[in-house]
Amino acid sequence: MISKYYEVEKFKDKTNYFLFYGENDGQKQDVIQANFAQFTKENTFKYTEKDIIENKQIFLENIYSKSFFENEKLILISDVSDKILNLIEEIIESNINDVFIILLAKRLDKKSKLRNYFEREKLVLIVPFYEDTPQALLSIAKRILFENKIDLSSENINLIIDRSQGDRINLKNELQKIINLSQNNKKLELEDILRITNLSENYSAGELVDNCLNKNKKKTLNILNENIPSSDDNILILRTFLIKLKRLRKLRLNLRENNNIDQVINSFKPPIFWKDKNIIKQQIKIWELNDIESFIVDLNNTESLIKKNPQISNQIINNMILEKVKNTNIQI
Repeated sequence: MISKYYEVEKFKDKTNYFLFYGENDGQKQDVIQANFAQFTKENTFKYTEKDIIENKQIFLENIYSKSFFENEKLILISDVSDKILNLIEEIIESNINDVFIILLAKRLDKKSKLRNYFEREKLVLIVPFYEDTPQALLSIAKRILFENKIDLSSENINLIIDRSQGDRINLKNELQKIINLSQNNKKLELEDILRITNLSENYSAGELVDNCLNKNKKKTLNILNENIPSSDDNILILRTFLIKLKRLRKLRLNLRENNNIDQVINSFKPPIFWKDKNIIKQQIKIWELNDIESFIVDLNNTESLIKKNPQISNQIINNMILEKVKNTNIQI
């Protein structure tokens, strides 16, 4: 069965099996908290698909053991794919009534067997979670501020939303900073908002590097503008570039022997984390082998230049990064 996120409550008496898929992890968390609040930390169990597949027998023993089901349990399984479908079907056919299972996935295309099963069967429920619109984020911000009796101007609210980068998890984190500061009974000014919602806390060297390698000029510039790194930070950025470029180079070489990009990524050692696979696939398509090798040479030269001129390290590394993303069709 297919449902909207705000209809989950009415289906809890009809099914114990849910598939939440899509990019909006924050909204998934909100729906779980709103509809499964009766489950405490003690009777909530979290797994990844990989954990279960590697320890299937242990997981099933836990499922079917009597002591495991003295009370109702909530099982959250993240990073799911078609690989877990047979196991879920087996559990459903066993007619266990005292356990709720929620499968959490990112994007599932229309060909996904797992998605098709949950859409087709009446004993299970599938819910898509789409990215939040600016209006949805504004509504969330206003509600949280109202509940905490905080009065902010529209300008300040929009600034916080803009700095959350369209992510409700980031938005709630930024609003929590506002709430903490307001407890001092201080009237919040624009300068306070700018100071405590500094996005340098939310951006890592890895995110900057990935956006540059993805030729995402707009996001790369946003990160550069929001951060004022030290010369040591800039060395970290260069090292992060080097690590990721060396991996891209090896993947490019592997593609000469096996032209299936998914197989090359999945068989890579050390294993590539699932969240990074789509990012890396895009980078492989963008960067040819000779461009990667040329970039590595540029990194070494840039590092030497920064060490000789630490006082202008930001300018040096920004120039290098902007040079790498300038050939893109993305408009600023």
